[in-house]
Amino acid sequence: MRVEFNLAEVNEAVAAVVPDRDAIVWRDIRRSHAELAARSRRLANCLIDRGLSEPGSFAGRAAWESRQPHVALYMYNGPEYLESMVGSFKARAVPVNVNYRYVADELLYLLNDAGAEAIIYHAEFAPTLVKILPQLPQLRILLQVADESDNDLLPGAVAYEDAIAAADDTAPPRAATVDDLYVLYTGGTTGMPKGVLWRQADIFVAALGGRTREGVEIGALDRIRANAAKGAFRTMPTAPLMHAAHWSAFDALHAGNTVVLQDQTRHLDAASILSTAQRERVNLVQIIGDAFARPLIDELQSSSYDLSELAVLASGGAILSVSVKEQLLELLPDHVRIIDTVGSSETGRQATHTSSRRRGASTGTFDPSPGACVLSADKGRRLAIGDDEVGWFAQHGRVPMGYLGDREKTEKTFPAIDGVRYSVPGDRARLRDDGSIEVLGRDSVTINTGGEKVFAEEVEAVLKRHPAVYDAVVCGRPSERWGQEVVAVVQLRGGGSVTDEELREACAEHLARYKLPKAFIYRDRIERSPVGKPDYRWAVAVATTD
Repeated sequence: MRVEFNLAEVNEAVAAVVPDRDAIVWRDIRRSHAELAARSRRLANCLIDRGLSEPGSFAGRAAWESRQPHVALYMYNGPEYLESMVGSFKARAVPVNVNYRYVADELLYLLNDAGAEAIIYHAEFAPTLVKILPQLPQLRILLQVADESDNDLLPGAVAYEDAIAAADDTAPPRAATVDDLYVLYTGGTTGMPKGVLWRQADIFVAALGGRTREGVEIGALDRIRANAAKGAFRTMPTAPLMHAAHWSAFDALHAGNTVVLQDQTRHLDAASILSTAQRERVNLVQIIGDAFARPLIDELQSSSYDLSELAVLASGGAILSVSVKEQLLELLPDHVRIIDTVGSSETGRQATHTSSRRRGASTGTFDPSPGACVLSADKGRRLAIGDDEVGWFAQHGRVPMGYLGDREKTEKTFPAIDGVRYSVPGDRARLRDDGSIEVLGRDSVTINTGGEKVFAEEVEAVLKRHPAVYDAVVCGRPSERWGQEVVAVVQLRGGGSVTDEELREACAEHLARYKLPKAFIYRDRIERSPVGKPDYRWAVAVATTD
């Protein structure tokens, strides 16, 4: 019988071992692990005292159902974000990530879809939030986090720090369980965002530090304590915590390490990232693909930073192309490794690839983590080495329960094959003869042209090798001859120029002819989500209206 943990008890266990070590550092704020534990208990008691619902019985709970109250986190990165997640867990509530770029209609959709009873929000977002408050009948609690905007409190809201100060820091009256939920709303770049429901015991292992580096589950609280006692790493998650960047943060916190946030968290600021990393002697910097890496490269080429303590640059969530990796390895200290991770809201971390000056740089092929596999194209069986077909990148073992409120999508994405339940979120992949997995890209953005499938990410990676190309996104548009034709939306480097034929010839060196873009559209900027993922709906709109 495996031993499991909930996230509230992991936090308390770590705080008991390393109470005085920094847990969160941001600007002049330094919160120890003991302070994080105490403030999160205060927040939990505050939420309960202000009427947060009691969790319902889990008996007979469907895979797409939550019977716990939900707390929406509508914030930029900051100590309050992580405190609010832990405090919600201790109140036996489910924190819900909110994309802070949403306009009022999008925000209303998500808050109602989640059934949020409480919202913790930065004051800057008060003008957007106030527009929809009358349409949130389930809302009970508003906690407003102060920021540079100096916006007044919304009607019925309480200042976050006042609420924390007034609450008791003793253990909340509700005892968390391993079956309590964790939810992560998808980015919604190819459809409406959906809440992915995980048991806390499963997400802890799948993404939040519950495995050793060798992939073995941590099955004893004493082992968690022992790891925390040794921890002294300093991790900087530079991407928005409102999506999977908080995985890096909790991976660090659960090991007794320190989370450092860059000074500027409102937008991507490469100078702020690098200067903070230098000042705080950061050991690991987490980014999201080329969208984050390219500004870092530009800044490293123009200014000098002491990054001698940096050991790992970790990327996930979007492509980190070969040419970008090569530039980073040239600019960073010799000993730095680039660890490229692939996974999703529906799988956790699935596989990794390591590049270094010694090993060189490549992309697209990953070493699988426990449970990662490839299913056949018909989703009827798990592929074995020697099966040469493009299948579905999948995960078994520690996988989510389902999608909040969506039985049909749950049953489609989490099928059972021969009695084993899998997560199959939609990426296509090939199992290679050496056991590694070649990840080809999301099926929903695959282009069917003349009877052949073209994976958008493969073409994007090749385009971004060209020295004149700063960024690119590839999509399909209707074609009378081909059904769909491949179109590249390209952002050139400042001062750069290139012809369509030059780009097409450069692509032809690496791609079959049918994969080459039929058209190139040039824009000053490629639209991406706050976490760096390409906005394919935007790209299709550009391609079909150009």
